[in-house]
Amino acid sequence: MIIEVRAKNCYAFENAITFSMKADMRNKKFSSNVHKENNFNVLKTVGIYGPNNAGKTCLIKCIKSIKNVFLNKKSGLMSNIFSESKVCELGITFMSEGRKFSYDFKYDEEKEEYIYEVFSEIFKDQYNNEKEVCWLKKDTINEIYECVDEGVQTMIPVISKNNLLCYVIDTSKFEYIQEMKNILVRFAEKIDIINMNNIPMKHTIELMKNKNQIQEKIVEFIKNADLYMDNFEYVDMDKIQVRTGDDSERPDEKVLDIPDQIMDQIRLVSTYKGVPVPSMMFDSTGTKKIAAIASYVIEALENGRILVVDELDSSIHFKLTRAIVAMFNNELNTNAQMIFTVHDINLMDCKRMFRKEQIWFVHKDEDGVYVYSLADFTAQQGVRDTTDIMEKYRRGALGALPDPELINSLLSIKENMKGDVVNDK
Repeated sequence: MIIEVRAKNCYAFENAITFSMKADMRNKKFSSNVHKENNFNVLKTVGIYGPNNAGKTCLIKCIKSIKNVFLNKKSGLMSNIFSESKVCELGITFMSEGRKFSYDFKYDEEKEEYIYEVFSEIFKDQYNNEKEVCWLKKDTINEIYECVDEGVQTMIPVISKNNLLCYVIDTSKFEYIQEMKNILVRFAEKIDIINMNNIPMKHTIELMKNKNQIQEKIVEFIKNADLYMDNFEYVDMDKIQVRTGDDSERPDEKVLDIPDQIMDQIRLVSTYKGVPVPSMMFDSTGTKKIAAIASYVIEALENGRILVVDELDSSIHFKLTRAIVAMFNNELNTNAQMIFTVHDINLMDCKRMFRKEQIWFVHKDEDGVYVYSLADFTAQQGVRDTTDIMEKYRRGALGALPDPELINSLLSIKENMKGDVVNDK
């Protein structure tokens, strides 16, 4: 599970920001929304609000870059365009198999080098005191090198910087660095990142091909989301009815020229009032998105994965987005987590759904981009668990709210129309 994400000079974030999923256990409300393990308390869900182009997606990009770096893939990192520095700084604190770890690195975009990396394990005693034990520190700027594997420590100054240390040495010869690599890879492989504006159907198709318990739960999820649907299945091509309008024009072997990806989508069939129809041709945009996200949601809950969703509410009814979040907050969910960006303020509900620290905002002004939690607002500022948060946000009391002046566009159009009339005369 993700506990904290840190970023500086990455994408929209020029100054340092910290996004936290630590649960404040002084607050006893909605305790089922918290994953508790080995004295660590982590939020199961967090929703991120803010105007368009403020930086919500950039926060998702930071998580994606961390995942890619840990998996030895192209990071896609980009320094802030307004900064003179080309050094991107990213860090993450996370839970893996009941243990808490932290990894920070600095990447020089211009030189394509990892000039700094630190990996630590964090222990907590019964009194909530934390102790950090450093496994690896590679600071090429200040020439500080530390490693629990002594044989590695002497190597660090002379090895390549074009990748993380665990990918430029033979880790099989070093106990702790090998374990560190395994921890990073296992954690990164559990993260699924999707954008609801461009969500692929491929994942659902792959899971629908196999008749098993997960496939059954995906079908049940989709049917419950679309109340008019009788069934949803992946069928053989001979079960798909193709109407040509003329019996003499039947499909022939050219059907084999259709790309496999399209063939797979055609084989997804929805049934309405007993009539099976190809999903891609008859289902609404919202139903298609429900079918696409269903596999990610079910697999996350079944296998304890981390689901990161950009624009969760895109084309989906607010009651459904609320129900999806409730599935992750439920006490039956023991180790899955969801982070999502959203505009739908119906989810901004601290009376029936969220703890204050589960609602986050991204605000942008001329001076920079800010990331902060609803929990940062005090009772003295008028924010309590019983407060109507939606109304507060509507009135701009929490920031992170666009202030469009589209009336100016209308006035400009009207002025141009008047000018055209005068010129015609």
